[in-house]
Amino acid sequence: MKDMKKNFNKKILDNGFTILHEKRDVPVVSLSVTVKSGGLHESLDEKGISHYIEHTIFKGTTTRASKDIYREIESVGGELNAFTADTVTSFWFKMPAAHFKIALDVMADIIKNPKFDVTELEKEREVIFEEIKMRKDSPQHYVFDKIQSMLYEGTLGVDLIGTYETMNKIGRNELMTRFKRMFKPDNMIFTVVGDCEFEDLVKWSVENFGEDEKTDIPEYKIILKNETLIEERSGIDQANMIFAYHSPLVDDPLNYAEHILMILMTGGFTSRLHDEIREKRNLAYAVHGDVDCDKRYAHSVIYVGTTPDKMDKVKEIILDEYKKVAEALTEKELQAVKEKIIGNHQISMEDSQSQMIHLMTAELETGAEDFYEYENKINEVRLEDVKMLAGKVVEGNYSFFALVPKK
Repeated sequence: MKDMKKNFNKKILDNGFTILHEKRDVPVVSLSVTVKSGGLHESLDEKGISHYIEHTIFKGTTTRASKDIYREIESVGGELNAFTADTVTSFWFKMPAAHFKIALDVMADIIKNPKFDVTELEKEREVIFEEIKMRKDSPQHYVFDKIQSMLYEGTLGVDLIGTYETMNKIGRNELMTRFKRMFKPDNMIFTVVGDCEFEDLVKWSVENFGEDEKTDIPEYKIILKNETLIEERSGIDQANMIFAYHSPLVDDPLNYAEHILMILMTGGFTSRLHDEIREKRNLAYAVHGDVDCDKRYAHSVIYVGTTPDKMDKVKEIILDEYKKVAEALTEKELQAVKEKIIGNHQISMEDSQSQMIHLMTAELETGAEDFYEYENKINEVRLEDVKMLAGKVVEGNYSFFALVPKK
């Protein structure tokens, strides 16, 4: 990890544009421009607008048709895509190192000169409507979307893909206004991992994003809550259940302890809940968990797909395992989980695209340079902190949602 940090470079231009770079001696470059704006920064009336921009920004610029954007990248073996989250909208390319400057040229064009053609916008609106249907029709997608509405009031409680109502309201003028407001240099992170020179990246950044324009990022109040709900649906055979609770914010030292707790519970075949629910009792095929965290919100979720009449038993097992951790977790087990997490972390850094996302995410959280201290932070986590966090869950501070077959 220390050797990797020697290859890391960071520069923030005077206007706030942030450049992150990790040099690698492999013939691949992954690069992205990330705007620090997503679903969290949308009003209820414009929910889905960041995701809409993500979909339409590849649909053509004032100098390139959509097919030309894809042709230039794919003709040399490159890849391009984008994603939207509650805190960011990000556009990325993965290229052979010999051709990465093609991606720089295309990247600058789509960010600076999107056309937002009305015909293309209407086509993509229909695509997003199909995506909304897909997420609703998929029980696993649906329960993950639903649980967030049971953890938060306001905009954070509404799926960032938007609704039929809000998506029907958003037209070209709304997209352009939002785009011009949020896509400013001080609101962007440019992240590159691969075989290229930092000086070239700085030069490109100054030439393309050197203007001094400020972003006015909207802030909306986050109100926490906990709810329990069971919903019936025809045409399914399994109970899809989500157990979730609020957890420490990303800049809270306890955040590392929460990640350890979640891996202890759901991290693979040797985790406590996988062992208890699937291996010992054969109550489920899928047992998954995750921590979603930011400086303003954080929550942990556990998903289980089980037989409807076993749902209460599964929930009982989850709470019982948290209680066992709170009361009797040993230093030996904690050290074993730490070693597992560090090993997973090291493996995840192998791919340049994954590392690009790691660095971008770390910059949003506490600073990209802190990414290289991750192993030390994990090793510093104390036994009593993990036990304390588990105890808070047992106290009943959680939300629960299940989608079950209609009787």
